[in-house]
Amino acid sequence: MSLPLNARSKSGLNASPVVELRQYTLKPGRRDTLIGIFDSHLIEGQEAADMTIIGQFRDLDRPDMFIWLRGFEGMEARKNALTAFYEGPIWAAWRDAANATMISSDDVLLLKPAWPGAGFDLSGAQRAALPGHEKPSRGNRLSDIVAIKIHHLRPGAEAGFASRFETDAIAVLAAHGARPLAAFVSEHAENSFPRLPVRSGENVFISVAAFDSADAHARHEAVLAGSPEWQALQSGLARPTETVRLSPTSRSLLAR
Repeated sequence: MSLPLNARSKSGLNASPVVELRQYTLKPGRRDTLIGIFDSHLIEGQEAADMTIIGQFRDLDRPDMFIWLRGFEGMEARKNALTAFYEGPIWAAWRDAANATMISSDDVLLLKPAWPGAGFDLSGAQRAALPGHEKPSRGNRLSDIVAIKIHHLRPGAEAGFASRFETDAIAVLAAHGARPLAAFVSEHAENSFPRLPVRSGENVFISVAAFDSADAHARHEAVLAGSPEWQALQSGLARPTETVRLSPTSRSLLAR
């Protein structure tokens, strides 16, 4: 699991200065089919094209949603990596099967770390082996959940909100059971691979945190609801914060 955000040095190297948060709406009952294709056949091919597949998840509240995060070394690197993969043999082999599970794959936010050191620290993270190549289990890898909060900001407010979050909120979250993993703001650069749409014109701040269980997350949310510091941070948002509760798939780098 990534080093908690409040425990890492600002000067430490983080994965991926450009990150996509991708939310796919799937046909009813097809999520496990897509996860099987993705985890067995699509991870290594993307990473061979110089992407980082940070995490892929089941949405705990929306049974037909598949959520994933992938990272790039920059916008030009993103263009080159996506061109190599989507014009390559692995996507050609699995494109039809993957697309057959989907209703929509266009809900994509393009992001960058909210401050130096705010990206995912994946040092030491190890991906589980391909199915059929597993080593003996060392216990329940997926006892925790990942929660993503999407804060919708007014134009131009990202820097100020990020500064307040870093100064005031990280300690509050950690004190109430969260393990903060990363924080991002909108990347406003032009989409370098227009073949894959992104949500343009968005102004968001996104935080990612891990919890030991769904119950631990529920307790955390109840405490936040009564926290004056947290409520002050929420004032002035363009619209209410979204919270997405996720369970990592077995080959996610954000699995325990």
